[in-house]
Amino acid sequence: MKAMSNVDVYAICKELGEVLKDARVQKAYQPTKDTVLIRFHVPGKGRVDVVFQAGFRVHTTQYPPQNPKIPPNFPMLLRKYIKGGTVTAVKQHNFDRIMRIDIQKEEKFSLVVELFAKGNIILLDHEDKIILPLKRKVWQDRKISSKEEYKYPPERGMNPLEVDKEELKTILTNSDRDIIRTLARNGLGGLYAEEIALRSDVAKNKTADEITDEDVEAIQSAINSIFDPLKTFNFNPQIVKGKKEDVLPLDLLMYKDFEKESFESFNDAADEFYSSIVGEDIVNVNEEVWSGEVGKFEKRLNIQLETLEKFEKTVKDSKIKGEAIYSDYQAIENILNIIHSARETNSWLEIIATVKKAKKDKVPGLEIIESIDKMGVLTLNLDGVRVNIDSSMGIPENAEIYYNKGKKAKRKIKGVHIAIEKTRKEIDKAKNKREIEMEKVLVPQKRVKKDLKWYEKLRWFVTSDGLLAIGGRDATTNEMVVKKHMENRDIYFHSDIHGASSVILKAGEGEIPERSINETAAFAACFSSAWSKGLGSTDVYWVHPEQVSKTPQSGEFVAKGAFIIRGSRNYMRGLPLTLSLGIVDYEGSRIMAGPPEAVSNLTEKYVTVKPGYIKKEEIARQIRNNIDDEKLLSIEDVVRVLPSGKCDFLDSKGFKRNKKR
Repeated sequence: MKAMSNVDVYAICKELGEVLKDARVQKAYQPTKDTVLIRFHVPGKGRVDVVFQAGFRVHTTQYPPQNPKIPPNFPMLLRKYIKGGTVTAVKQHNFDRIMRIDIQKEEKFSLVVELFAKGNIILLDHEDKIILPLKRKVWQDRKISSKEEYKYPPERGMNPLEVDKEELKTILTNSDRDIIRTLARNGLGGLYAEEIALRSDVAKNKTADEITDEDVEAIQSAINSIFDPLKTFNFNPQIVKGKKEDVLPLDLLMYKDFEKESFESFNDAADEFYSSIVGEDIVNVNEEVWSGEVGKFEKRLNIQLETLEKFEKTVKDSKIKGEAIYSDYQAIENILNIIHSARETNSWLEIIATVKKAKKDKVPGLEIIESIDKMGVLTLNLDGVRVNIDSSMGIPENAEIYYNKGKKAKRKIKGVHIAIEKTRKEIDKAKNKREIEMEKVLVPQKRVKKDLKWYEKLRWFVTSDGLLAIGGRDATTNEMVVKKHMENRDIYFHSDIHGASSVILKAGEGEIPERSINETAAFAACFSSAWSKGLGSTDVYWVHPEQVSKTPQSGEFVAKGAFIIRGSRNYMRGLPLTLSLGIVDYEGSRIMAGPPEAVSNLTEKYVTVKPGYIKKEEIARQIRNNIDDEKLLSIEDVVRVLPSGKCDFLDSKGFKRNKKR
């Protein structure tokens, strides 16, 4: 995969400096060992994901990769130190392949991303001391490790945005290489060195001692023509297609005849270019893992089949050898008698020598002997069947040894068959699981930002009577709900606990039904801190709009998102914290979270949740898989309508198709 050049990093930094202006860090993930994804919230824009791959790339992404269920240490540490921090600067170090993002919390932190060699991602404190690097590395003049002071690598090469004729001449004339290699090794890389040579019309194989002043001027002019657009941020982001594929922030003459696709920003171009490659890598890595899992069982099966074949051969051979011994009973008995007689006066070495001489002299009856060892074991050839006979035992005992060996192997065959059948089932199971898991492997899909209805940016649901209820998501939207959307005939709800959404039930036409009041109160209960605290129920009160005020009494202070309630409150006690989610048809198809009675009124397929222990992203994935047959929702769509805090399904069966009531 192509690593970003210093020109690419320059363009990315300039764009990110604008995109992440005043952005707040939300979360950090580590999808692969060298890739970190940080989610930012940008005021007025919302979520922005930036992917950092050490040694290769940095850019915003609409293709967020699948994150591990158990996050590694590095992203957890990033969350600890920079979550909630505000981005104050994004800059490139000395036109090198190094990016630095400064983040302000109670103190300043910096994230340094190195894109040269194998790269690194390093978190620094306000004194530029390393808190933790993604990879620990040690060089002679640099040490990347916790508590060490971070040092940038030695500067090399030139900055094409600042180089003058004299500096360029010095670089060229002091080199012992040709123009291409000289420019490439001085920070421009092979691609831009080739482009400079092409535009300058100077022979690229010229060496230092051949360079003229005219050549230097031509090269400087070419450098200016290529890189001047960077100075004015006049980028032309593009992906080059054809025999060679590339992603660039600038037009290059060498690609003039290639097909190109243009983009609004270089971040967008880089995202399209790299995400397709990463998607293939994710599939290949997971396929390799599961092929290894299947291969493990297949290897075991091969060993078991070989063992089975060995046992079956033993059963067959043992029977043949036992029968062969009895077939030549008389001849074997004569040989054993001769050996027993000789053993009374001779040693085994003398007997062996005598037998060898007798065989050589072709003494009748001894021709079946192939050998005899010093332990008295004879190897006989009985019409092509080779058997071993222990001369200290009788013929029946020797034959029984073979018969017992066959019986033992036969008993083991049954166990091997059972093991083989079990392994074959394991292979089928692993193959099926591979197919299932490979379907779950989420090749990054483009995250298309949806145009939300005004109420979808808030908490909302539609009551069984068709009335719209809306609530704030935070202090800012609590203010918005009351000041912008509450009207005279509406009803204001709030959970009787610190930290709750301000909820408004829109009156519509006529008198508000009691059923809608009850449902909205239950909704307000769910979107309060009672949920994140894991409570089973909580109290809610409702009042009329004229009772809700932002004007404090003398000496009082009203925090942002909070209101003063004057007069008597209508309390509804012990409301259960249960919330249903389903896809409803309300001004189009969309996901709605609300009281079970209201959701079941609009859809037959929904799930019901309560406070629990499952993280929002995981339960959102399970909910989407159950209610969204057409895959219209993203995980974020489901997360957006869930309460703050962890959840669980209402019953042990989890999520089932609930019939319309």
